[in-house]
Amino acid sequence: MEELLELRKLLQQGKVDEALLLVDELEDISLSDKINKIDSYGVILLVHLIKQQAEKRSTRSWEISIENASRELKKLNKRRKAGGCYLSSAQLREILQEGYQMALKRASVEAFEGRFEAEELESMVDKQMILAQAIALVQQ
Repeated sequence: MEELLELRKLLQQGKVDEALLLVDELEDISLSDKINKIDSYGVILLVHLIKQQAEKRSTRSWEISIENASRELKKLNKRRKAGGCYLSSAQLREILQEGYQMALKRASVEAFEGRFEAEELESMVDKQMILAQAIALVQQ
């Protein structure tokens, strides 16, 4: 909030160049926040996709979680006024790949009642298939 007050002050003083620098900083903060939220929902999506593939089954709860996470990911990535997306397919894939190990750790606690470590669970699933499935859900 104080950044907006500073921006107002700079504009009122006619310091346009300084105001534009502050606008750039605010844009960076906003994008960083979106990326963090996308990462969080991406991990949630991956956890449930991993559990589905590993256990070769699904539950209504997992399906609802998958649907909610993919909906939130689409909503977060969509530029409302300018149109298009904040992140490209390649950038989304990179974020999902980076979050995959955390998702695997979380899934190992939940899948099979927590009987397997992340490394053991990893050998039961096809990482590339799960990542492709996640990307497809986000881009529908």
